[in-house]
Amino acid sequence: MAPERIHVLVDRQGRLAGWSPAAEKLLGYPEEAVRGRPALGLLADPAADGRPPGPAEDFAVSLRRRDGGVVRCRLAVRPEGVGDEGSGWEVLLAPLERDETGAAGQDGTPELERALLETLFTRSPVGLFLLDPQLRVIRFNPAGEGMQGASVEEAVGRRPTEVWAGVERVERVMEEVLATGRPAIGIEKRVRPPGDPDHDHVYSASVFRLEDARGRILGLADATVDVTDRHLAHERLTVLARASSRIGSTLDALDTARGLAEVSVPVAADGVAVEVLEEVLAGEDLTAGPVRPGAVLRRATSCFRDDRTSGTAAGHEGPLPAAVAAEVLADLEPRPVDPLSSLGRKVLRGMGNPTRGGQEAHSLIVAPLAAQDRALGLAVFCRWGEARPFGPDDLTLVAQLARRTAESLDNARRHLREHNSLVALQHTLRPGGLPPQQALEVAHTSVSAGSGGDWVDAVPLSGARVALVAGHVPGRGIQSAAAAGGLRAALQTLSDLDLEPDELLARLDDMVRGTSGGNGHGGSDGRPPAPGSGRTGHGQLCGATCLYLIYDPLSRRCSASSAGHPWPLVVHPDGTVRTVRGPAGDALCCPGAPFGREDFEVPENSRLVLYTPGLLQAERTWQVGHAGQAMGQGPDDPALQRLTGLLTRSHGSVQAMCSALTDALLPPHPRDDAAVLVARTHELDPAHVASWDLPSDPATVATARSLAARQLTAWDLTEAAFVTELIVSELVTNAIRYGKPPVTLRLIRGHVLTCEVSDGSSTSPRLRHARTTDEGGRGLLLVARTSDRWGTRYTDDGKIVWVEQSTV
Repeated sequence: MAPERIHVLVDRQGRLAGWSPAAEKLLGYPEEAVRGRPALGLLADPAADGRPPGPAEDFAVSLRRRDGGVVRCRLAVRPEGVGDEGSGWEVLLAPLERDETGAAGQDGTPELERALLETLFTRSPVGLFLLDPQLRVIRFNPAGEGMQGASVEEAVGRRPTEVWAGVERVERVMEEVLATGRPAIGIEKRVRPPGDPDHDHVYSASVFRLEDARGRILGLADATVDVTDRHLAHERLTVLARASSRIGSTLDALDTARGLAEVSVPVAADGVAVEVLEEVLAGEDLTAGPVRPGAVLRRATSCFRDDRTSGTAAGHEGPLPAAVAAEVLADLEPRPVDPLSSLGRKVLRGMGNPTRGGQEAHSLIVAPLAAQDRALGLAVFCRWGEARPFGPDDLTLVAQLARRTAESLDNARRHLREHNSLVALQHTLRPGGLPPQQALEVAHTSVSAGSGGDWVDAVPLSGARVALVAGHVPGRGIQSAAAAGGLRAALQTLSDLDLEPDELLARLDDMVRGTSGGNGHGGSDGRPPAPGSGRTGHGQLCGATCLYLIYDPLSRRCSASSAGHPWPLVVHPDGTVRTVRGPAGDALCCPGAPFGREDFEVPENSRLVLYTPGLLQAERTWQVGHAGQAMGQGPDDPALQRLTGLLTRSHGSVQAMCSALTDALLPPHPRDDAAVLVARTHELDPAHVASWDLPSDPATVATARSLAARQLTAWDLTEAAFVTELIVSELVTNAIRYGKPPVTLRLIRGHVLTCEVSDGSSTSPRLRHARTTDEGGRGLLLVARTSDRWGTRYTDDGKIVWVEQSTV
């Protein structure tokens, strides 16, 4: 059967002048819609098919239907009198049969293609838009209509920007694709679809050019997918990524809370308020389970969209009532809360009723901050205005943020608790101060950086002498501070034995070896533990360094020994600085040679400077060697040269000198602790010392008592005469009876009255319990009962028995 012939009239200007009902049926345009329009506008590809037809010439063309489809027709043109001037053409159209356009093979390919196209334009969830080479909309499917909100009738024949808002960028990309032929994938556009006009949706468009088999440009296709859920998921992942680097970046509870607010606003929430238990901010212990009744929460931070400043001063008591906090923290689980409920209104009031532009909060999540089943605080998240309500995915995100924040808060609490303990321990390491005396003027300064193992000390000894000590224990934290405290206590105990510095350090080393465990040389390999190794107790003392110096104001002589510690510096009255260079010693509990001793004399009004290695940390020249050997104190050491230069120019009080050294040598944020002690020396006034050589004869005891009584009268200390005569009588009697010549009696008037009796024997007197029938043995007991303290110290040629009395 021959195809139906369709008549169309075209005037000599190429405008449609006649339109048969058959043409309307074929192409879908009514006559009134096409009359007067250019006939070439019906061609699907004017560039290919739009040449002027010759008379009585038949050829095939592609015509555009009103619905966007294309129909292939055979076209015949005959002259005809039409139009005002009476000349034109009659165009006969005949739709081509399938065998003329390429009949389907046995696989039915054209049917499949038509079925695919029909499905894409009817049931596909992907928005599909077809445009002609002039970027005029030809057709789009129902999915596309649901995304954009305009009907096909409203959009066909118009450019995208003439129909829809927010597609300017997409149209520019279409022009580029049309010109280059390179497809564009994943163009993002934000539109509010008719089905959800209150919220932005994110769409991903892929644009590609359509061409026929001969490469003729037929138009463009735009495939658009709603990727809003994927976009929101990406935003949540971005928040978590930021949270991993921002929350807990410092061990500060308030900064951790600020980090939670900063990463949450404005993506995860429009407003966030964080409240923390008072115990967390104070670094105190927490009980397991929900918060206790009456617990106080402090507002740590609050942050709102378009107003990124904190709404409440951090650290002040939170406005959320304790009863509401207890209700929210009852199960330690995050949960959405209806803003219109009683609890929701209370929580919003606690946040300060966050609103912007008159928009009330419409969505609320309360998230407890809990770690290890312990409540540390809570965070409130809210949204208002056009923001999407919180959904299940948002609740999961909030729970993850709350968990990360709680862990960081707990770390900050533990760190603060350890810091407080460390500060308390370091406070015990500060020198208690010397009693008033003429021997030394002492000052010290300590700078804490969390190490805890540096200290300096001044210990009064017998005979108006003073011991100056500086020590360093490797490691950090409470363990290091505790070990330093134990070492300092041991030194003070050993100081009561009046030992020489080298002998005292030897006994201290024996004590450390005996209590360190293992082989007595530190670790199992005989080496000191590395700093920060975490070894606790006495074992951490292996590798500790110590300097012990004794100053005698009567002779102005110093005696010092070092166990791997920097030697002291002496600043003479004229400003010259001398570095004491004694025998190199190893740190405690390290195998090495016996400790040496350096004796030297200092002029009156000199300054002794003792310091710990941390004082020179800025230059990093001080190190402790593998075996604890002191290093970095050579004459060319730049740090030591800088210290020497500062001491040369330093004037004023000893306290001012301490402050000047720490200010000049320590960096703004030191990594290690540092301590420095400065002592100005004074010679004891000869008028405050009286000494007599006594013959080794029992009759001399009476003479010794008389000499002591006259001297006390001269010093205006007659109130102490009776007790002093008793002490002198007992000590001189014992020296003559049990000791060896020469015997010397010496009285020293300082902050206490000291009586010393020396002889050439190294036998030490001892207290014993005398029975009622014994005629002697009670002398030393009387001495101990009537004095403040007494003891014995040994010299190179004998011993000295000393007794101290308070004169106040």
